[in-house]
Amino acid sequence: MRRALGFAVCAALLCAGCAAAPTPPQIDPGLADLSLAAIHPVVVLPGSVLDLVGKSFVDEDSGLALLLVDGTFIPEVGRGRQIHVMLPARYVDATHLRVEAESGFWKVLGGEVGRFSGTGVVAIDSAIDHSRHTTGPAPIELKLVTVLAPKLDAAAGGSIYVNQPIQVTGDGFLLGGGEGETRAVLDGCFLPSGVAGPCDQQGKVGKKVTGVELPARPAAPWDRAHALFPFAPAIAGIHPGNFTGTVRLRNVPPTGMAAVSGDAPLVATVQKPAITKFSPTAASLGQYVDITGGGFVGGTPGAVTLIHIVGKFTVEGTTISRPTDLALVPRFEGGGKLRYVLDEADELGHLIDLRQIAGTFTGTAEPIILAGGEQEIGAPTQVQLGISHVRQVVYVNFQPSYVQGLRAFGLFAADQRVRERVFAVAARDYAGVNVEFRSAPPKDFALYAQVDIGGLDPNNLGLLGYDNTPGKDVGNSRLFDRIGGVNAATQEDGFPGYGGVFSEQFLGFSRHPPSSVAKLPFDTDRFDQVFDKLRAEHGGGPATPLEVASAARLGDGKPCPSQTREIQVACGIFVLGNLIGGTMTHETGHSLGLANPDGDGFHTMGDLPNRLMEAGGDRPFEERAELDGQGPSRFCDSEWSYLKKLLPAPDGPTVNRPPCN
Repeated sequence: MRRALGFAVCAALLCAGCAAAPTPPQIDPGLADLSLAAIHPVVVLPGSVLDLVGKSFVDEDSGLALLLVDGTFIPEVGRGRQIHVMLPARYVDATHLRVEAESGFWKVLGGEVGRFSGTGVVAIDSAIDHSRHTTGPAPIELKLVTVLAPKLDAAAGGSIYVNQPIQVTGDGFLLGGGEGETRAVLDGCFLPSGVAGPCDQQGKVGKKVTGVELPARPAAPWDRAHALFPFAPAIAGIHPGNFTGTVRLRNVPPTGMAAVSGDAPLVATVQKPAITKFSPTAASLGQYVDITGGGFVGGTPGAVTLIHIVGKFTVEGTTISRPTDLALVPRFEGGGKLRYVLDEADELGHLIDLRQIAGTFTGTAEPIILAGGEQEIGAPTQVQLGISHVRQVVYVNFQPSYVQGLRAFGLFAADQRVRERVFAVAARDYAGVNVEFRSAPPKDFALYAQVDIGGLDPNNLGLLGYDNTPGKDVGNSRLFDRIGGVNAATQEDGFPGYGGVFSEQFLGFSRHPPSSVAKLPFDTDRFDQVFDKLRAEHGGGPATPLEVASAARLGDGKPCPSQTREIQVACGIFVLGNLIGGTMTHETGHSLGLANPDGDGFHTMGDLPNRLMEAGGDRPFEERAELDGQGPSRFCDSEWSYLKKLLPAPDGPTVNRPPCN
């Protein structure tokens, strides 16, 4: 388990009596485009959530957000009064913040039914530059009410499937959450296909529907005029037929009495379940296949949709085929969507070795619907689904500590450019094998790996990187390793628990690292020649956003180091991106079962130039940084053969692979 790409160093630091010059403040570039565009909804109840829409919002690790409200509250009875308050806002994503309209909100914003008119400003207290950043004012018009009564204008029926959303239009609908919910209540008669009515009270002819109640969700965020409820099996079962009846709406708040609308007619013809397509048309082990259509069930006890597959599977590059007759058990996403993940443990995985065999299934797929003791089978649909070679997807998770650590390199404004170089290094190192690095958590794969990019080594060992996944995963059987966080099993073995890439530790290559980083046992001036011009504590000037924007994207390190400011910034980005990227591809190699997959040890033995999987002490700074004609490091010949067999893909650029020993 000794897979550290770095060095354990003694605790005593050099230059204990040195005093570093203060670092001038830098503006948080993540807040450069901070703005507030709109606030929803207009009608606010106790328990509502205000949605603040804007740009460049940051999470709580990077800054705390407030909504500054200024305006006039006019109650239904009485005189208006001025309101000036600050309300805490919760981070949702880069374009959304939320403010809870709980009792404190009501108290400070008027405390009673009425209208507020004014402006709102988002303020973020940055943890990066320790300053307050504010948006321009956005208009706010709010109507504060304690009760909403629903108004129903119409319900859309027609030709539908079981569980298809039925849209109702009107006004005064609840948005869910702390407000409570709007529910649809149905009454009427359901006649199975081919049965003449009318329904009788005993249910001998058709099915009498009385008071079936279902949740109605907003058709769009913050929409109080349009809602959707599913034509669920609870209404009339799962068979095709005709429904004739009425629907009314009930607003059900968390406390107090429900308010009810009038009735609206609903006439619908229910179709047999159907499949329209599989997407994507080719997938690999651990990847989702979305099955779209209509009439699917699931998500409640006893309700399940199976997909019956009949046809043949043809092995890639051959005429060899085998008959296929199996049932898939996908995950229910809604009446019109199922998600199936290619899994070694199910019928398809037993039929085909999903790690070794690629090919194409052609044939038919039909949905089998089971609910409430009933079964309905849809018509078969012609489908084609390719089974691709295994792909290892890796999510690269840049943590706030990485962003903070950029300040010590003078590259705080170059965050995105450094990331760009990291991904370029990763794509180059794995070109020709089926490994894909992504900047966001995948939504199309159930099984994927993650590598965390942080700042200082939380193990306090001065490591540059560490694969803390358990054991040596020869054959990459897991596909879902996380290189990062803390792994208790690793700690129990007596090894460091925290994994990832520790970018701030690269400052240990400097002859004068900051006090938080111990000097690494290398003698080189190149690190300081690249970074001292950017490090304020050594007389340099941190790169500005304008300098970063105009800096060239270097393809090699020939111009570095340089006396030209523009090239100095470009060299800093290039070198730091190489250091992080090369460490990341090394640690990812460990998680794939390298080095020495057929033997002992975790590193390529020896001290030879440009071997990516050599131990940390055998890889000098210039090789990692790709300076002075050294680098880039490569997987050596037998390692590359192992990867090509494990994760086959079309060949990438021709690379002269060095021998491993």
